[in-house]
Amino acid sequence: MEDTKQPLDEDAILEERRRRREAIKAKYKGQSTPLSVSGLALDTPTPATPTPAGGTPLIPASPQAGDVSREDSPADFSIEKRDITSESAAAAESKAQGEDDSSAADYDPTQDMMDDRMKDKRYHQENEVSSAAYDEVKTSHDILMPEKSGQEEAQEPAKEADEFDMFAEGDDDDMFAPAPTKAKAVRPTDPKALIAQARPMDFNMLDDWDDLEGYYRVILGELIDGRYRVQANLGKGMFSGVVRAMDTESKKLVAIKIIRNNETMRKAGQKEIDILKKLAAHDPEDRKHCVRLERSFDHKGHLCLVFENLNINLREVLKKFGRDVGINLRAVRTYAQQLFLGLTLLKKCNILHADIKPDNILVNDSRNILKICDLGSASDASENEITPYLVSRFYRAPEVILGMPYDFAMDMWSVGCTLYELYTGKILFTGRTNNAMLKSMMECRGKFSQKMLKKGQFTPMHFDEMLNFRSIEKDKLTNKDVVRVINFTKPTRELKPRLLASTSGMKDAEIKELNLFIDLLDRCLQLNPEKRITPLDALKHPFIHRSVKA
Repeated sequence: MEDTKQPLDEDAILEERRRRREAIKAKYKGQSTPLSVSGLALDTPTPATPTPAGGTPLIPASPQAGDVSREDSPADFSIEKRDITSESAAAAESKAQGEDDSSAADYDPTQDMMDDRMKDKRYHQENEVSSAAYDEVKTSHDILMPEKSGQEEAQEPAKEADEFDMFAEGDDDDMFAPAPTKAKAVRPTDPKALIAQARPMDFNMLDDWDDLEGYYRVILGELIDGRYRVQANLGKGMFSGVVRAMDTESKKLVAIKIIRNNETMRKAGQKEIDILKKLAAHDPEDRKHCVRLERSFDHKGHLCLVFENLNINLREVLKKFGRDVGINLRAVRTYAQQLFLGLTLLKKCNILHADIKPDNILVNDSRNILKICDLGSASDASENEITPYLVSRFYRAPEVILGMPYDFAMDMWSVGCTLYELYTGKILFTGRTNNAMLKSMMECRGKFSQKMLKKGQFTPMHFDEMLNFRSIEKDKLTNKDVVRVINFTKPTRELKPRLLASTSGMKDAEIKELNLFIDLLDRCLQLNPEKRITPLDALKHPFIHRSVKA
Protein backbone atom coordinates (compact mmCIF):
# COMPACT_ATOMS: atom_id res chain seq x y z
CA MET A 1 0.00 0.00 0.00
CA GLU A 2 1.47 3.31 -1.05
CA ASP A 3 1.90 5.85 1.71
CA THR A 4 1.18 9.35 0.42
CA LYS A 5 2.12 12.34 2.55
CA GLN A 6 -0.57 14.96 3.01
CA PRO A 7 0.49 18.60 2.60
CA LEU A 8 0.78 20.53 5.85
CA ASP A 9 -1.95 23.08 6.48
CA GLU A 10 -0.10 25.90 8.25
CA ASP A 11 -3.30 27.77 9.09
CA ALA A 12 -4.74 24.68 10.72
CA ILE A 13 -1.55 24.15 12.70
CA LEU A 14 -1.53 27.74 13.94
CA GLU A 15 -5.20 27.54 14.85
CA GLU A 16 -4.60 24.32 16.79
CA ARG A 17 -1.67 25.91 18.65
CA ARG A 18 -3.81 28.93 19.57
CA ARG A 19 -6.63 26.67 20.73
CA ARG A 20 -4.31 24.66 22.96
CA ARG A 21 -2.72 27.82 24.28
CA GLU A 22 -6.09 29.30 25.24
CA ALA A 23 -7.04 26.01 26.91
CA ILE A 24 -3.85 26.09 28.98
CA LYS A 25 -4.40 29.71 29.96
CA ALA A 26 -8.02 28.99 30.95
CA LYS A 27 -6.95 25.98 32.99
CA TYR A 28 -4.44 27.92 35.05
CA LYS A 29 -6.31 31.20 35.21
CA GLY A 30 -6.05 32.61 38.70
CA GLN A 31 -3.24 30.24 39.69
CA SER A 32 -0.15 31.56 38.00
CA THR A 33 1.82 34.55 39.16
CA PRO A 34 0.38 37.64 37.47
CA LEU A 35 2.63 39.36 34.99
CA SER A 36 1.86 42.73 36.49
CA VAL A 37 4.73 45.14 36.50
CA SER A 38 2.77 47.96 38.02
CA GLY A 39 5.09 50.82 38.71
CA LEU A 40 7.82 49.95 36.22
CA ALA A 41 8.84 53.51 35.47
CA LEU A 42 10.90 53.52 32.33
CA ASP A 43 12.66 56.75 33.19
CA THR A 44 13.25 56.22 36.90
CA PRO A 45 15.57 53.89 38.79
CA THR A 46 14.06 50.69 40.16
CA PRO A 47 13.53 50.78 43.92
CA ALA A 48 14.80 47.83 45.89
CA THR A 49 13.76 45.85 48.92
CA PRO A 50 15.01 47.31 52.21
CA THR A 51 17.88 45.22 53.44
CA PRO A 52 16.85 43.03 56.38
CA ALA A 53 18.99 43.24 59.47
CA GLY A 54 22.10 41.13 59.19
CA GLY A 55 21.43 39.86 55.69
CA THR A 56 21.49 40.56 51.98
CA PRO A 57 18.13 41.08 50.23
CA LEU A 58 17.16 37.95 48.30
CA ILE A 59 14.66 39.33 45.80
CA PRO A 60 14.01 43.01 45.14
CA ALA A 61 10.47 44.14 45.76
CA SER A 62 8.26 45.41 42.98
CA PRO A 63 8.28 49.19 42.70
CA GLN A 64 5.38 51.03 44.31
CA ALA A 65 2.54 51.98 42.00
CA GLY A 66 2.46 55.48 43.39
CA ASP A 67 5.96 56.19 42.14
CA VAL A 68 4.97 56.48 38.50
CA SER A 69 2.14 57.59 36.29
CA ARG A 70 -0.76 55.31 35.47
CA GLU A 71 -0.08 55.72 31.75
CA ASP A 72 3.35 54.14 32.07
CA SER A 73 2.19 51.40 34.44
CA PRO A 74 -0.90 49.51 33.23
CA ALA A 75 -2.37 46.98 35.63
CA ASP A 76 -1.82 44.16 33.14
CA PHE A 77 1.57 43.87 31.47
CA SER A 78 1.90 40.73 29.38
CA ILE A 79 5.23 39.40 28.18
CA GLU A 80 3.74 37.63 25.17
CA LYS A 81 3.10 39.32 21.86
CA ARG A 82 -0.56 39.89 21.08
CA ASP A 83 -0.57 38.92 17.41
CA ILE A 84 1.23 35.59 17.15
CA THR A 85 -0.30 34.90 13.72
CA SER A 86 1.42 37.75 11.89
CA GLU A 87 4.72 36.92 13.58
CA SER A 88 4.44 33.27 12.56
CA ALA A 89 3.48 34.24 9.02
CA ALA A 90 6.50 36.53 8.76
CA ALA A 91 8.72 33.72 10.03
CA ALA A 92 7.23 31.32 7.48
CA GLU A 93 7.80 33.82 4.67
CA SER A 94 11.40 34.35 5.76
CA LYS A 95 11.95 30.60 5.81
CA ALA A 96 10.47 30.22 2.34
CA GLN A 97 12.96 32.80 1.08
CA GLY A 98 15.85 30.82 2.55
CA GLU A 99 16.45 33.29 5.37
CA ASP A 100 15.40 31.14 8.31
CA ASP A 101 17.16 32.35 11.47
CA SER A 102 18.16 30.02 14.27
CA SER A 103 15.66 29.73 17.10
CA ALA A 104 16.84 31.50 20.25
CA ALA A 105 14.63 29.29 22.42
CA ASP A 106 16.27 26.06 21.28
CA TYR A 107 19.89 27.20 21.34
CA ASP A 108 22.18 25.46 23.85
CA PRO A 109 25.50 27.35 24.10
CA THR A 110 27.19 24.71 26.27
CA GLN A 111 28.68 22.65 23.43
CA ASP A 112 29.80 25.77 21.56
CA MET A 113 31.57 26.96 24.70
CA MET A 114 33.33 23.61 25.09
CA ASP A 115 34.42 23.63 21.44
CA ASP A 116 35.74 27.18 21.69
CA ARG A 117 37.54 26.37 24.93
CA MET A 118 39.39 23.55 23.17
CA LYS A 119 40.30 25.92 20.33
CA ASP A 120 41.50 28.45 22.88
CA LYS A 121 43.72 25.84 24.51
CA ARG A 122 45.26 24.98 21.15
CA TYR A 123 45.77 28.68 20.46
CA HIS A 124 47.63 29.15 23.74
CA GLN A 125 49.47 25.82 23.36
CA GLU A 126 48.16 24.61 26.69
CA ASN A 127 47.18 21.11 25.60
CA GLU A 128 50.28 19.28 26.79
CA VAL A 129 49.67 15.94 28.53
CA SER A 130 50.46 15.85 32.24
CA SER A 131 53.29 13.50 33.16
CA ALA A 132 51.10 12.12 35.93
CA ALA A 133 48.44 11.18 33.38
CA TYR A 134 50.89 9.55 30.95
CA ASP A 135 50.48 5.83 30.22
CA GLU A 136 53.00 4.32 27.81
CA VAL A 137 50.54 1.50 27.00
CA LYS A 138 48.14 3.97 25.43
CA THR A 139 48.77 5.03 21.85
CA SER A 140 47.07 8.36 22.39
CA HIS A 141 48.06 10.65 25.23
CA ASP A 142 45.65 13.52 24.79
CA ILE A 143 42.87 12.05 26.93
CA LEU A 144 43.39 13.10 30.51
CA MET A 145 40.09 11.80 31.86
CA PRO A 146 38.98 8.14 31.59
CA GLU A 147 36.03 7.65 29.29
CA LYS A 148 32.75 6.46 30.79
CA SER A 149 31.88 2.85 30.17
CA GLY A 150 28.55 1.99 28.59
CA GLN A 151 27.37 0.60 31.92
CA GLU A 152 28.27 3.81 33.75
CA GLU A 153 26.44 5.89 31.16
CA ALA A 154 23.39 3.67 31.46
CA GLN A 155 23.36 4.10 35.22
CA GLU A 156 23.60 7.89 35.05
CA PRO A 157 20.19 9.27 36.10
CA ALA A 158 18.27 11.21 33.51
CA LYS A 159 17.59 14.88 34.22
CA GLU A 160 14.05 15.65 35.32
CA ALA A 161 11.98 17.46 32.73
CA ASP A 162 11.24 20.41 35.01
CA GLU A 163 14.72 20.93 36.44
CA PHE A 164 16.10 24.40 35.86
CA ASP A 165 19.72 25.46 36.13
CA MET A 166 20.27 29.09 37.07
CA PHE A 167 23.79 29.08 35.62
CA ALA A 168 23.62 26.47 32.85
CA GLU A 169 21.14 25.24 30.28
CA GLY A 170 17.60 24.07 30.94
CA ASP A 171 15.19 21.89 29.05
CA ASP A 172 13.13 22.59 25.96
CA ASP A 173 9.74 23.70 27.26
CA ASP A 174 7.08 24.37 24.65
CA MET A 175 3.94 25.95 26.06
CA PHE A 176 2.04 24.69 22.99
CA ALA A 177 3.14 21.08 23.39
CA PRO A 178 0.71 18.50 24.81
CA ALA A 179 1.03 17.69 28.49
CA PRO A 180 3.67 15.00 29.14
CA THR A 181 2.51 11.60 30.22
CA LYS A 182 5.33 11.41 32.76
CA ALA A 183 4.45 12.76 36.19
CA LYS A 184 6.10 16.09 36.86
CA ALA A 185 8.37 16.70 39.82
CA VAL A 186 6.83 18.68 42.64
CA ARG A 187 8.04 22.27 42.75
CA PRO A 188 10.66 22.72 45.46
CA THR A 189 8.61 25.50 47.02
CA ASP A 190 5.78 23.02 47.67
CA PRO A 191 5.86 21.94 51.34
CA LYS A 192 5.37 18.34 50.23
CA ALA A 193 8.64 18.55 48.35
CA LEU A 194 10.67 19.57 51.37
CA ILE A 195 13.00 16.95 52.78
CA ALA A 196 11.69 15.96 56.19
CA GLN A 197 15.04 15.40 57.82
CA ALA A 198 18.44 16.57 56.72
CA ARG A 199 21.76 15.58 58.14
CA PRO A 200 25.40 16.26 57.36
CA MET A 201 27.01 13.41 55.45
CA ASP A 202 29.82 11.41 57.05
CA PHE A 203 33.10 11.50 55.16
CA ASN A 204 33.33 7.72 55.61
CA MET A 205 30.03 7.06 53.82
CA LEU A 206 31.44 7.48 50.32
CA ASP A 207 34.79 6.54 48.82
CA ASP A 208 34.79 9.67 46.69
CA TRP A 209 32.63 12.78 46.92
CA ASP A 210 33.48 13.83 43.35
CA ASP A 211 32.90 12.35 39.91
CA LEU A 212 35.72 11.87 37.42
CA GLU A 213 35.49 15.48 36.23
CA GLY A 214 35.66 16.99 39.71
CA TYR A 215 31.96 17.80 40.09
CA TYR A 216 30.49 17.25 43.56
CA ARG A 217 28.14 14.27 43.81
CA VAL A 218 24.94 15.90 45.04
CA ILE A 219 22.87 14.01 47.62
CA LEU A 220 19.28 15.19 48.10
CA GLY A 221 18.54 15.85 51.74
CA GLU A 222 22.15 16.52 52.65
CA LEU A 223 22.74 19.38 55.06
CA ILE A 224 25.54 21.52 53.65
CA ASP A 225 27.59 23.77 55.91
CA GLY A 226 25.23 22.97 58.76
CA ARG A 227 22.38 25.12 57.38
CA TYR A 228 21.52 24.45 53.72
CA ARG A 229 19.17 21.52 53.07
CA VAL A 230 19.59 20.36 49.46
CA GLN A 231 16.24 20.12 47.65
CA ALA A 232 17.12 19.78 43.99
CA ASN A 233 20.07 19.26 41.70
CA LEU A 234 19.68 21.99 39.11
CA GLY A 235 22.41 20.76 36.77
CA LYS A 236 25.94 21.79 35.94
CA GLY A 237 27.87 24.15 33.75
CA MET A 238 31.49 24.13 32.67
CA PHE A 239 32.87 25.34 36.00
CA SER A 240 30.40 24.16 38.60
CA GLY A 241 27.27 22.32 39.61
CA VAL A 242 24.25 24.14 41.00
CA VAL A 243 21.73 23.02 43.63
CA ARG A 244 18.65 24.60 45.10
CA ALA A 245 18.54 24.48 48.88
CA MET A 246 16.49 25.70 51.81
CA ASP A 247 18.39 27.94 54.20
CA THR A 248 17.32 26.57 57.59
CA GLU A 249 18.32 29.85 59.26
CA SER A 250 16.47 32.34 57.04
CA LYS A 251 13.80 29.83 55.88
CA LYS A 252 14.34 31.01 52.30
CA LEU A 253 15.38 29.24 49.13
CA VAL A 254 18.88 29.83 47.81
CA ALA A 255 20.95 28.65 44.86
CA ILE A 256 24.36 27.21 45.69
CA LYS A 257 27.05 27.12 43.03
CA ILE A 258 29.48 24.29 43.88
CA ILE A 259 32.78 24.88 42.07
CA ARG A 260 34.53 21.82 40.60
CA ASN A 261 37.32 20.34 42.70
CA ASN A 262 40.13 21.79 40.64
CA GLU A 263 42.72 24.35 41.67
CA THR A 264 42.30 26.42 38.51
CA MET A 265 38.52 26.47 38.91
CA ARG A 266 38.84 27.33 42.61
CA LYS A 267 40.97 30.36 41.73
CA ALA A 268 38.38 31.40 39.15
CA GLY A 269 35.64 30.96 41.75
CA GLN A 270 37.50 33.11 44.26
CA LYS A 271 37.95 35.77 41.60
CA GLU A 272 34.20 35.70 40.94
CA ILE A 273 33.57 36.17 44.68
CA ASP A 274 35.85 39.22 44.76
CA ILE A 275 34.06 40.74 41.76
CA LEU A 276 30.60 40.08 43.23
CA LYS A 277 31.62 41.70 46.52
CA LYS A 278 32.94 44.73 44.66
CA LEU A 279 29.69 45.10 42.72
CA ALA A 280 27.62 44.79 45.90
CA ALA A 281 29.75 47.39 47.68
CA HIS A 282 29.06 49.89 44.88
CA ASP A 283 25.34 49.04 44.85
CA PRO A 284 24.32 48.82 48.52
CA GLU A 285 20.62 49.41 47.77
CA ASP A 286 20.50 46.65 45.13
CA ARG A 287 19.23 48.90 42.33
CA LYS A 288 21.58 47.96 39.50
CA HIS A 289 20.36 44.49 38.54
CA CYS A 290 23.42 42.36 39.20
CA VAL A 291 22.94 39.11 41.10
CA ARG A 292 23.69 39.17 44.83
CA LEU A 293 26.15 36.84 46.49
CA GLU A 294 25.00 36.09 50.04
CA ARG A 295 28.10 34.28 51.29
CA SER A 296 30.65 31.60 50.40
CA PHE A 297 32.12 28.60 52.22
CA ASP A 298 34.06 25.37 51.69
CA HIS A 299 32.36 21.97 51.56
CA LYS A 300 34.32 18.73 51.19
CA GLY A 301 37.06 20.42 49.16
CA HIS A 302 34.67 22.48 47.03
CA LEU A 303 34.31 26.25 47.06
CA CYS A 304 30.58 27.06 47.35
CA LEU A 305 28.86 30.33 46.45
CA VAL A 306 25.39 31.07 47.87
CA PHE A 307 23.15 33.27 45.71
CA GLU A 308 19.71 34.74 46.02
CA ASN A 309 17.19 32.37 44.45
CA LEU A 310 15.64 33.62 41.22
CA ASN A 311 13.08 31.98 38.98
CA ILE A 312 14.22 31.38 35.39
CA ASN A 313 16.60 32.84 32.83
CA LEU A 314 15.67 34.74 29.69
CA ARG A 315 16.28 31.69 27.49
CA GLU A 316 13.53 29.94 29.46
CA VAL A 317 11.31 33.02 29.14
CA LEU A 318 11.64 32.77 25.37
CA LYS A 319 10.87 29.06 25.44
CA LYS A 320 7.71 29.53 27.47
CA PHE A 321 6.35 32.83 26.20
CA GLY A 322 8.02 33.68 22.88
CA ARG A 323 9.27 30.60 21.08
CA ASP A 324 10.36 31.70 17.58
CA VAL A 325 8.32 34.94 17.81
CA GLY A 326 9.82 36.74 20.80
CA ILE A 327 8.16 38.80 23.52
CA ASN A 328 6.40 42.14 23.22
CA LEU A 329 8.22 45.43 22.85
CA ARG A 330 7.11 46.82 26.20
CA ALA A 331 8.69 43.88 28.02
CA VAL A 332 11.84 44.25 25.90
CA ARG A 333 12.03 47.93 26.89
CA THR A 334 11.75 47.04 30.58
CA TYR A 335 14.47 44.40 30.34
CA ALA A 336 16.68 46.68 28.22
CA GLN A 337 16.55 49.48 30.80
CA GLN A 338 17.54 47.08 33.58
CA LEU A 339 20.38 45.59 31.51
CA PHE A 340 21.77 49.06 30.81
CA LEU A 341 21.61 49.85 34.53
CA GLY A 342 23.60 46.67 35.14
CA LEU A 343 26.19 47.75 32.57
CA THR A 344 26.56 51.13 34.29
CA LEU A 345 27.46 49.33 37.53
CA LEU A 346 29.95 47.06 35.77
CA LYS A 347 31.59 50.05 34.12
CA LYS A 348 31.66 51.98 37.41
CA CYS A 349 33.51 49.05 38.98
CA ASN A 350 35.81 48.68 35.94
CA ILE A 351 34.50 45.14 35.34
CA LEU A 352 33.99 43.38 32.01
CA HIS A 353 31.32 40.67 32.26
CA ALA A 354 32.51 38.92 29.07
CA ASP A 355 29.60 36.46 28.82
CA ILE A 356 26.29 38.32 28.64
CA LYS A 357 23.57 36.26 26.94
CA PRO A 358 19.96 35.26 27.73
CA ASP A 359 21.19 32.22 29.69
CA ASN A 360 23.09 34.48 32.12
CA ILE A 361 20.20 36.84 32.86
CA LEU A 362 17.74 35.72 35.55
CA VAL A 363 14.24 37.01 36.30
CA ASN A 364 12.11 36.84 39.43
CA ASP A 365 8.78 35.03 39.84
CA SER A 366 6.79 37.96 38.47
CA ARG A 367 9.23 38.30 35.56
CA ASN A 368 9.40 42.06 36.05
CA ILE A 369 12.88 42.24 37.59
CA LEU A 370 16.02 40.80 36.02
CA LYS A 371 19.54 40.25 37.33
CA ILE A 372 22.76 39.76 35.38
CA CYS A 373 24.43 36.62 36.73
CA ASP A 374 27.35 34.22 36.18
CA LEU A 375 30.43 36.40 36.43
CA GLY A 376 32.76 33.42 36.08
CA SER A 377 34.30 34.93 32.94
CA ALA A 378 34.38 38.49 34.30
CA SER A 379 37.60 40.38 34.88
CA ASP A 380 38.99 43.81 35.57
CA ALA A 381 39.08 45.91 32.41
CA SER A 382 42.85 46.22 32.76
CA GLU A 383 43.22 42.45 32.29
CA ASN A 384 41.96 42.45 28.70
CA GLU A 385 44.22 39.77 27.25
CA ILE A 386 43.83 39.38 23.48
CA THR A 387 42.10 36.05 22.86
CA PRO A 388 39.74 35.14 19.99
CA TYR A 389 37.41 32.94 22.05
CA LEU A 390 36.24 35.26 24.84
CA VAL A 391 32.43 35.43 25.26
CA SER A 392 29.99 32.81 23.95
CA ARG A 393 30.31 32.72 20.16
CA PHE A 394 26.91 34.10 19.07
CA TYR A 395 27.35 37.08 21.43
CA ARG A 396 31.05 37.69 20.74
CA ALA A 397 31.91 41.21 19.61
CA PRO A 398 33.85 41.65 16.33
CA GLU A 399 36.81 43.30 18.06
CA VAL A 400 37.34 40.10 20.09
CA ILE A 401 37.32 37.93 16.96
CA LEU A 402 39.70 40.27 15.12
CA GLY A 403 42.14 40.43 18.04
CA MET A 404 41.74 44.12 18.83
CA PRO A 405 41.98 45.68 22.29
CA TYR A 406 38.53 45.51 23.87
CA ASP A 407 36.68 47.31 26.65
CA PHE A 408 33.14 47.85 27.99
CA ALA A 409 31.76 48.13 24.44
CA MET A 410 32.20 44.35 24.20
CA ASP A 411 29.39 43.82 26.73
CA MET A 412 27.16 46.36 24.95
CA TRP A 413 27.44 44.27 21.76
CA SER A 414 26.30 41.20 23.71
CA VAL A 415 23.33 43.12 25.12
CA GLY A 416 22.36 44.24 21.61
CA CYS A 417 22.37 40.62 20.40
CA THR A 418 20.30 39.63 23.44
CA LEU A 419 17.67 42.35 22.92
CA TYR A 420 17.23 41.33 19.28
CA GLU A 421 16.63 37.74 20.44
CA LEU A 422 14.09 38.82 23.02
CA TYR A 423 11.98 40.70 20.47
CA THR A 424 12.25 38.25 17.56
CA GLY A 425 12.85 34.87 19.21
CA LYS A 426 15.70 34.41 16.72
CA ILE A 427 19.48 34.56 17.04
CA LEU A 428 20.97 37.56 15.23
CA PHE A 429 24.49 36.38 14.34
CA THR A 430 25.30 32.68 13.90
CA GLY A 431 28.28 30.67 12.71
CA ARG A 432 30.22 27.48 13.43
CA THR A 433 33.48 29.41 13.66
CA ASN A 434 34.79 32.92 14.20
CA ASN A 435 35.20 33.19 10.44
CA ALA A 436 31.54 32.37 9.88
CA MET A 437 30.59 34.84 12.60
CA LEU A 438 32.40 37.65 10.77
CA LYS A 439 30.53 36.77 7.58
CA SER A 440 27.20 36.86 9.43
CA MET A 441 28.08 40.25 10.93
CA MET A 442 29.00 41.79 7.57
CA GLU A 443 25.84 40.43 5.92
CA CYS A 444 23.87 42.38 8.51
CA ARG A 445 26.05 45.36 9.41
CA GLY A 446 28.17 45.92 6.31
CA LYS A 447 31.92 45.74 5.75
CA PHE A 448 34.58 46.61 8.32
CA SER A 449 36.61 49.76 7.81
CA GLN A 450 40.21 49.27 6.72
CA LYS A 451 41.31 51.31 9.73
CA MET A 452 39.62 48.85 12.08
CA LEU A 453 40.93 45.77 10.26
CA LYS A 454 44.50 47.04 10.41
CA LYS A 455 44.27 47.12 14.22
CA GLY A 456 43.32 43.45 14.45
CA GLN A 457 45.95 40.93 15.49
CA PHE A 458 43.94 38.11 13.87
CA THR A 459 42.83 40.00 10.74
CA PRO A 460 45.17 37.95 8.44
CA MET A 461 43.31 34.80 9.49
CA HIS A 462 40.12 36.11 7.87
CA PHE A 463 41.14 38.74 5.28
CA ASP A 464 43.66 38.76 2.42
CA GLU A 465 46.32 41.39 1.71
CA MET A 466 43.73 43.59 0.00
CA LEU A 467 41.47 43.20 3.07
CA ASN A 468 38.91 41.18 1.15
CA PHE A 469 37.12 38.63 3.29
CA ARG A 470 38.31 35.01 3.04
CA SER A 471 35.22 32.94 3.77
CA ILE A 472 36.17 29.44 4.95
CA GLU A 473 33.39 27.08 3.93
CA LYS A 474 32.76 23.34 3.66
CA ASP A 475 32.84 21.89 0.16
CA LYS A 476 29.58 19.98 -0.34
CA LEU A 477 31.27 17.18 -2.30
CA THR A 478 34.54 16.65 -0.42
CA ASN A 479 33.43 18.04 2.98
CA LYS A 480 36.80 19.80 3.16
CA ASP A 481 37.39 23.44 3.99
CA VAL A 482 37.67 25.71 0.97
CA VAL A 483 38.35 29.45 0.83
CA ARG A 484 36.03 31.76 -1.08
CA VAL A 485 37.00 35.43 -1.36
CA ILE A 486 34.04 37.75 -0.84
CA ASN A 487 34.12 41.49 -1.44
CA PHE A 488 31.27 42.91 0.63
CA THR A 489 29.83 46.09 -0.83
CA LYS A 490 26.64 46.50 1.20
CA PRO A 491 24.70 44.47 3.79
CA THR A 492 22.22 41.95 2.44
CA ARG A 493 20.33 41.20 5.66
CA GLU A 494 20.00 44.54 7.42
CA LEU A 495 18.40 44.98 10.83
CA LYS A 496 15.55 47.26 9.79
CA PRO A 497 13.90 45.08 7.11
CA ARG A 498 14.18 42.02 9.33
CA LEU A 499 12.52 43.77 12.26
CA LEU A 500 9.84 45.53 10.21
CA ALA A 501 8.81 42.33 8.43
CA SER A 502 6.04 41.63 10.95
CA THR A 503 4.41 45.06 11.31
CA SER A 504 1.15 44.04 9.63
CA GLY A 505 -1.73 45.17 11.81
CA MET A 506 0.44 47.33 14.07
CA LYS A 507 -0.70 50.84 14.96
CA ASP A 508 1.32 53.87 13.91
CA ALA A 509 2.42 54.49 17.50
CA GLU A 510 3.65 50.90 17.78
CA ILE A 511 5.59 51.17 14.53
CA LYS A 512 7.14 54.39 15.83
CA GLU A 513 8.25 52.58 18.99
CA LEU A 514 9.66 49.73 16.91
CA ASN A 515 11.68 52.18 14.83
CA LEU A 516 13.11 53.66 18.03
CA PHE A 517 14.07 50.14 19.11
CA ILE A 518 15.75 49.55 15.74
CA ASP A 519 17.72 52.77 16.17
CA LEU A 520 18.85 51.68 19.64
CA LEU A 521 19.97 48.28 18.31
CA ASP A 522 21.84 50.00 15.49
CA ARG A 523 23.80 51.97 18.09
CA CYS A 524 24.43 48.91 20.27
CA LEU A 525 25.71 46.91 17.30
CA GLN A 526 28.13 49.32 15.64
CA LEU A 527 31.01 47.28 14.20
CA ASN A 528 33.47 49.89 15.46
CA PRO A 529 33.50 49.64 19.29
CA GLU A 530 34.49 53.31 19.55
CA LYS A 531 31.18 54.29 17.93
CA ARG A 532 29.03 51.94 20.02
CA ILE A 533 26.57 53.53 22.44
CA THR A 534 27.54 53.68 26.13
CA PRO A 535 25.26 52.40 28.92
CA LEU A 536 24.49 55.94 30.16
CA ASP A 537 23.64 57.16 26.66
CA ALA A 538 21.50 54.06 26.12
CA LEU A 539 19.45 54.95 29.20
CA LYS A 540 18.86 58.40 27.65
CA HIS A 541 17.80 56.95 24.28
CA PRO A 542 14.19 57.81 23.29
CA PHE A 543 13.24 54.13 23.28
CA ILE A 544 14.13 53.89 26.98
CA HIS A 545 13.77 57.42 28.34
CA ARG A 546 10.22 58.43 27.51
CA SER A 547 8.24 61.32 28.94
CA VAL A 548 5.11 60.57 30.96
CA LYS A 549 2.87 61.74 28.12
CA ALA A 550 4.68 59.74 25.45
